[in-house]
Formats: sequence, structure tokens, C-alpha cells
Amino acid sequence: MGAAAVPVMAVSSAPAAHAGGGAVHTPPRDAGRHRARPRVVFGHVLHFFKDPGDPPDPTAWELFEDGALAIGEDGKVTYAGPARDLPEQLHNGAETIDHRGRLIVPGFVDTHIHAAQVDVIASYGKQLLEWLETYVFPAEAKFDRAAHARALAGYFLDRLLAAGTTTATVFPTVHPASVDAFFEQSRQRGLRMLCGKVLMDREPYAPPYLRDRSVTEAEQQTRELIGRWHGKDRLGYSVTPRFAPTSTEPMLAMTGRLLQEHPDLWLQTHAAENRDEVALVKKLFGGRSYIDVYERYGLLTKRSLFAHCIHIDATDRARLAAAGSSVAFCPTSNLFLGSGLFDFHAARRSKVSVGLGTDVGAGTSYSLLTTLNEAYKVAALRGKTLSAYRGFYLATLGGAQALDLDDVIGNFRPGKEADFTVLDFTATETLARRTEVAKDFTERLFALMILGDERAVAATYAQGHLVHDRDSGPALT
Repeated sequence: MGAAAVPVMAVSSAPAAHAGGGAVHTPPRDAGRHRARPRVVFGHVLHFFKDPGDPPDPTAWELFEDGALAIGEDGKVTYAGPARDLPEQLHNGAETIDHRGRLIVPGFVDTHIHAAQVDVIASYGKQLLEWLETYVFPAEAKFDRAAHARALAGYFLDRLLAAGTTTATVFPTVHPASVDAFFEQSRQRGLRMLCGKVLMDREPYAPPYLRDRSVTEAEQQTRELIGRWHGKDRLGYSVTPRFAPTSTEPMLAMTGRLLQEHPDLWLQTHAAENRDEVALVKKLFGGRSYIDVYERYGLLTKRSLFAHCIHIDATDRARLAAAGSSVAFCPTSNLFLGSGLFDFHAARRSKVSVGLGTDVGAGTSYSLLTTLNEAYKVAALRGKTLSAYRGFYLATLGGAQALDLDDVIGNFRPGKEADFTVLDFTATETLARRTEVAKDFTERLFALMILGDERAVAATYAQGHLVHDRDSGPALT
């Protein structure tokens, strides 16, 4: 569904940042709580209304190859469509940002990532359980220091924005200071983010230096953090039991009570990532399956997100779908740790919502483009395909649906928050050459999905404010 190319004569109110790019607009430090002048962004505009499926259904998306995206002073979309049809009242007096020749998509949504594991990315030679003990837990122990937590939270968010990711559901550590630091830094950048204190109390799988001292204290800290952050500006709280083996039955029961008491909370955890982990859960909890353990304690809700879910069966998928729970597909992590091949097509056939997760540090990149590259290969190993349209759906609206946030982000319907990412088809010589010889937009989009990474992200915007520019770096310091 492309709009015909129409010349657009636009006058920018600020100098261009680089050839073919837009103006650099540095937002106020608390960008999410300030109004700004209306803006109009020109470029190729692509967004989705539903999962395109396989083969892709062209009614699932809109593409305007000479498009315009208009943003009101409240940071919300007022128009997305052909530039020639942009209402004059939205253009008059608006700041103009020229990204013609580049692709404008909704901000990427990462449905599983660890903010506290940035220093263990690319750690050699272990599978899940040993990898946690050797690398992850010692790194997370450092987050008892507030200064360390703040520094790493800022670094982490800057990496996400450089990769075009504007929303994520994020694991910090057991330390309340790690949650405070992450939410403080997210709020300063005006981002929509989910996070919550990690809960882990079972010996010996939760090491002594990272273990909640009691369920009562863990609940008290969690309730205080919910009160401090949940619903503040664009922030939401995810109750976060790390995974079943690090939780006692009373801890899981407490988690279920919180979700029942506060149905607007989210839940994030891991499930069925590794065969040894699955066997351990069976030993500790019994029951039919890993998913059955979580269901037993009331953790399957519409706002529950289970990372990995590689080693589950049709019954598990049916229960997840019935509850409206979602799964994070983390291909770079699953391949790096040798965990297995997620069955994406089986999940979607079962009506389970699926988003993409980078899972850094087990994952090997902050980029959802790189993640899509690996997702395509995982599907191929299972004898399936993943089209570029379905891939970009997963990175945008699919992620928003998996997090039950599609009422506010994920596409460019009027009234949605104007988070968006600008992608450059000429970011590398290889990508530029492949784009040049592509016969149509579908080929160009697939080349971007397979060859793209952070270098292809020309700019990232949150609520219409520039928060990262490829040439000048973060717009906030």
C-alpha cells in the first residue's frame, strides 16, 4: 500500500544535522512532561495494524513512500499518510524535520533485556545455569552501589536508543537502587519503560549475596517501588521473579497475590529456556510442566511476559493463549547459549502473542535489526520463513501487543505516542549496494532486516523529541 512519490517543499526551522537528515532537536531534560511545538517529519513511513502472517497480508500495514508524520505539541501522532494529503493546518507553524529517502517506523520494542548485564555480553563458553553463576551473578552484585547503578542505567539506555529501541521491559537486580536508577534515567529521557525489582530467595540457586532475605522484606520493597514509580509519567512496574528455580513457593505465591491485588501491573520472568533448567524445575516443583508451575501461583495474566519458552508443548501454548500471556523470542541469546530453537510459528498458530527480545547480556546485540536477522535463521532451521513485513511488525506493534501497550504505542494511528525510529538504507556500503539493486520496496526492507544494525539507525525520537542522533550521539547527557 504505497503512496505515489510527490515532491514536498518543506522549510525547516532549524539547521540540518547532516546531509539527507533532519534537524537536531534537543528535548528538555524531562522531555516526557513538557509540551513542544508541533512537528512534521517527512520520509518513507511504514507501520502495522496487525500481524501480517505468512504469507504476508498487505492489509496488515501501510506504507507511504513519500510520507509525512505529524506530531502535536503533546507528543502524540496527529497524522500519518501521504505527504501530499497532509492537512494544511497541521503543517502551518510546525517544525519540519526532513528524513526523505529514509524509513520512518514506530520505535522498536524490546520485550526482554537485562540492564544489569551490560558488562557480561560476549562472555565465553557456558550454558545457562553455569553462565549465570560464573558471569551474571557477580556482575549483578555490584548494583548494590547506587552510583554504579546510575552509571550503568544511563549507558544501557543510550545503547537502546542508539539501536532505535524506545520501549523495553527490563530486568534490573534484586537491589531497589537498581530500579530507582533505571526509572530515574528513563524518566529524564521521556521514555515508556517497564521494570521491577528482581525477586529471588531459593538456596542454593540464588547466591547468598543476591538473595532476598525474606519474602516479607521482598514484598515490602516491591510495594514501595510500585508506589514510587508505577504509572509515573510513562513508567510501568513489572513484578519480576527471576525464574522458578530461584524462587521458593512462598515467593511465587506472594507474586501472584500482588498481581491479583494490582491487575494493572506487569509480570516478567523466564520460562523453559534450557533443558537442564526444565529438569530442575520438575525436580523442585513437580507438576505437568514449567508453565504449569507459574499457572499454579496465578502468574499467567494478560500482562505476563515469559522469556524464551523454547521447551514447551501445545498444552502450554494453549494455556498461555487463554490467559492472554505473551512470549519473548530471543534468538541471539538462544543461539549463543545453545539453548534451542524457539518455535515462533507454533506459538502464533496457538494465538500466543510474541515479541522480540535481545536479552543482553546472553544476547549478543542491543539491535532488534540484528535480532531479526537471527530470528530469520531460527525460522529457517525449523523449515519456515520470516518475511520482512512480519519481522518489522514483531519489532514494533507486535512488541507493543506483547506488553499490552498497543493502545499507546506500536503504530502511527492518531492519538498514539510519537515514538519513532529513522532507518538509513545506505548506512553501510553492503546495505547501500543491495538497496540500489533491489527491484522493489519489499526487497529493500528485507535487506535492511538482514544487513542492518545500530549503524542503520539514523535517529531515534520519543514523543516527537530527538533522543539519539547517529552523528552526534545521545540528545540527553
